[in-house]
This record gives sequence, C-alpha cells and structure tokens, in this order.
Amino acid sequence: MADEHFDVLIVGAGLSGVGAGYHLQAEAPDRSYVILEGREAIGGTWDLFRYPGIRSDSDMYTLGYSFKPWREAKAIADGPSILRYVRDTARDHGIDKHIRYGHQVKSASWSTEDAAWTVEARRADGQTVRISCNFLFLCGGYYNYEQGYTPDFPGAERFKGAVIHPQKWPEDLAYAGKQVVVIGSGATAVTLVPEMAKTAGHVTMLQRSPTYVVSRPAEDQLANKLRARLPAKLAYSIIRWRNVLFGMYFYRLARRKPEQVKAGIIGMVRQQLGPDYDVETHFTPSYNPWDQRLCLVPDADLFEALKAGRASVATDHIETFTETGIRLKSGKELAADIIVTATGLNLQVMNGLELTVDGRKVDPGKTLSYKGMMYEGVPNLASSFGYTNASWTLKCDLTCEYVCRLLNHMKKTGQRQCTPRNDDPNIETAPWLDFSSGYVRRAMDRFPKQGSKAPWKLHQNYALDLMSLRYASVEDGVMEFSNRAGKPVRRREPEKAAA
Repeated sequence: MADEHFDVLIVGAGLSGVGAGYHLQAEAPDRSYVILEGREAIGGTWDLFRYPGIRSDSDMYTLGYSFKPWREAKAIADGPSILRYVRDTARDHGIDKHIRYGHQVKSASWSTEDAAWTVEARRADGQTVRISCNFLFLCGGYYNYEQGYTPDFPGAERFKGAVIHPQKWPEDLAYAGKQVVVIGSGATAVTLVPEMAKTAGHVTMLQRSPTYVVSRPAEDQLANKLRARLPAKLAYSIIRWRNVLFGMYFYRLARRKPEQVKAGIIGMVRQQLGPDYDVETHFTPSYNPWDQRLCLVPDADLFEALKAGRASVATDHIETFTETGIRLKSGKELAADIIVTATGLNLQVMNGLELTVDGRKVDPGKTLSYKGMMYEGVPNLASSFGYTNASWTLKCDLTCEYVCRLLNHMKKTGQRQCTPRNDDPNIETAPWLDFSSGYVRRAMDRFPKQGSKAPWKLHQNYALDLMSLRYASVEDGVMEFSNRAGKPVRRREPEKAAA
C-alpha cells in the first residue's frame, strides 16, 4: 500500500523535471504533483558534472525554457550559469517546494484496477517509500548518473598517475603544470582540452578517429542587440525561432548534401588552423555530418589552444597504458601525469526503473515509441527525451505540453487511462536513434523501436513535433482512452511490452 498519492509523479529535478513542474502548474493547475530526485541537489546534469569548462553545446535561446527568457550575454553558457538558471526557475515558480531530494526511484507497478502506478523509491537513509500516482513522468535524463563509460584499457593498472572520468571529477585535482592526456573526441573532450590547457603543462587530445568540430561565437551579437531594444520575452522568442529554423535548415542540408556540408566544415577548420596543420588526419571524419552529433567550440577556443602549442591532437589507437603514460600502436609514447577518459556515457532507458503493468514486466526494447515520448502498451507514462540534432529542451517542452493535454482530456472525458496501441500489422521497425556514436550503439537494444510511420516514427524535427504534440488531436486512433471511473475494468495484456 502506498504511503501517499499524487496525480502526477515526476522523476528527476534537472532541466527537464523542473520544466515539467512548470507546465503542470500552468496548464493543468488542478493536478497535485511531486518531483522525486535521487541526488541531494537540483540541476541534474548541470549539478552532476563539475569538470573544468563544463558548458552547453547548444545555444541557451533553444536550450532554455520557452517560458523563461535567457538574459545573460553568452549564448553558449557555462555549467554554473545553466545551473543557476534552473534553480532560479524552480524558486521563482515555487517548483522547488514540490521536490523531494534523496529519493532514488527504483521501480513502478501499474494497476489497471486502480488506474494508478505504485512507485518505490529508496531514500538517502536507506528506507523505502511507496507513492502512488495516476500519471508517471520520467524526466531523469538518458544516462546512468552513477558511472560513466570507460573501456578496458590494456595495462591501465600499471599507470602511476591519476585516471579520471569527467563524470566523477575530483574537486581537488591539481593539474597546473602537468602533462595531461584526454582520451576522446566528443563534446566533453573538446570542452576539457582548451580549458585545462590554460594552466596545464600540455594537454593532448587522443582520439581513435576525428569528429566534426564547428566554431561559433560564445556571444550572439544580434541577440544582445535585440535584448537591449525589445521586451525580454519578444527578443527571446525572435532569437529562439531564428536558431530553431537555422538548425533545422542546416541539419536538412547536411542530410541532403553531405559532401557540401562536410567541405564547408573542414574548410572552416583549415581557415582556423592554417595550411600547415594536418586537418586531414585530425579533423576529417570518415562519416557524414550528423551521422554523429557535431561538436561545438565557442570562440574557436580549441583551435586557439592548438595554435598556441598549449594543446595537441593525436589520432591513433592505444596499445597499452604504461607507468608513465600511453603507448600507441604507431609506437609513439604519450607522457602523462593525468589521464582523463572522456570516453562517453552509459545510456539507460526509463531512468533505469523496473516497470510492471498488471504484474507483467515491461521490456522497453520490445515496444514501439509513441511520438518519441510514450511506450506501446504502457499506460499513463511518458519520458522526456530531447533531440540529438538540436537543443534538448525544445522536445522536452513539447512533451510537457502534450502530457498536460492528455491529463486534461482524460479529466474532461472521465477516462482514467491513456495507452498507445499499435494495431497496424504493416508497421516496420527501426532503431530508435539513427546514430553511429559508440555510446548510442551500445544501448540501442534496450531502447524502444521507432516505426515506419506516424505516430510511431521519431521525427527529430521541431516543426513536425510542434504540429504533432501541440496542435494535433490527442484522439488519433492510436492512443486508447479507457478505464472510466466506476465502470468494470477490462484488462488488455501489453504483449509487446512484456518480457
């Protein structure tokens, strides 16, 4: 039996969870809600990661909430500024009063008879609490907070220096004057290298293969001019839409004319680094733009560090760690006092929860994803998951709006349950994300599949999602509304969702 009951239970008090709280208060204000946060602080990613230079790789006019204008000069913001933005949002709207910290959600079980989830969470003191809710909203992100991904490097135990993963950055790590090797070429690596290079003896970015790296100014001059002349909300809306539309255009161009976009990106890198730098080896990927996420560097900081000689790039494979560094397969040795393994995240689906529907375990990998936010055969549950080709919050905001529309529709019609159902035998399936990045490939078998047509197809397109989630009817012939209060319950087994 549950200790408490809420209309909506939100998992996670990061960027997505705080946004969900705002939308509930604004669009479904008669619903009670609680936010369970496993850690002891608000902010999610922006509180967890503490490595030097932590920042966004999207502009804050699209990463920020639709309802709260970004007011700082830098569009590419540092982690502490983003954390402050999330905290301010929660405080200003009273969302923080709904957060319970130190509540690690472990499982949730759905009862059709009760039209409710019973959620079990482990508190920081080791006690288990049970809270029931009519709708479960998972906003805890897409990766495991406890442990990042580190490959099994040969000879790692021999290395005498410090080996650090960015997800567990020690506050007292002293690297001034030290030789540092950063393994990786993704967003974290290209952030760390120029920041550490400011005081380290030298920083080497060691990569197996190159990544597309794009530079843009940290400050958006047009945005700052508009903010100085127009009301904050109007200026924010104009810049937000400009950035959304340009991002959609650039992504579409990259998919239609990959060689043209590739040449443009590589050309800009050559312009930054000059004719004598080996751009072909270190900054020319073998894949097309947006087969993996592009890396953003503000104010060309990575290129400036390379030109100044404070940093360098090695494109090679690791043969073994040694006592004093890393030996590469080419035979070259990289001396290191500190090795940083910026080698990725461990993705997880449904926040790593164990879910059951009427006693049957849910296997997300056997379900279809409905509108990129719900799961075939799983009632009254949504996940907040952003874009891979645009800012995270754009999709999360729309997801929150749609959840509120579902809640309001069920109240209006007297139904207690909404369940995506696929009755089309001709639907073909594909991996949820069409991305070649290693951290994605390692986890895709655990994620739901996407279908060959709407509403099962994952668009990765803000305009299409805007039409689908904000304006299209919730009565689409796929979402089944059922379980009217006071009526006999008819259970329908979630066949594909069951293990």
